[in-house]
Amino acid sequence: MESKHLEQFFEYITAQNIEVYNEFSLQHELGIFLRTTLPQYKIQFERNVSYFGISETVKKEIDISIVGDKDRYAVELKYPTNGQYPEQLYSFVKDIKFMEQLKEQGFSKTFSVALVGDRPFYEGRDNSGIYDFFRESRIVRGRIYKPTGQLKNSGFIEIAGEYPISWRLLGDRRYFIVEI
Repeated sequence: MESKHLEQFFEYITAQNIEVYNEFSLQHELGIFLRTTLPQYKIQFERNVSYFGISETVKKEIDISIVGDKDRYAVELKYPTNGQYPEQLYSFVKDIKFMEQLKEQGFSKTFSVALVGDRPFYEGRDNSGIYDFFRESRIVRGRIYKPTGQLKNSGFIEIAGEYPISWRLLGDRRYFIVEI
């Protein structure tokens, strides 16, 4: 499994005019595509990390697990459709951390994928705080503080690596793929 398979998926849904309208449809259309493209792998949805003998992670369920005889991969997906930009961006960060943790626990490769339809996710006047990672510098790294709620500016996620965010066009939407 390579990031090129995820790129091919976005090309495929565009070419085939497949409607992806929420996160659930994104997950299932990608799963169907991967089953067709990678028949040698077992494609599973919402698999608990405990199935893989893993316990301490920021999340418990993997959106899509791709399991082969000797290797395994994970994909976390986000397709926010109800605004909440700072919180959703923080969820993107949480997914990246989760994928780091799975990679540290023996996954061959992991991927965080986000598809968005609203411009404030990737550009706007306020490029400070959480927005900086997705709009201005476009590199997710280091300590990233929770932007809203009770834990605002005190709760945080520590990202070990550095992950460039490269927004790509998909009709009137944009997406990124982060490989860990």
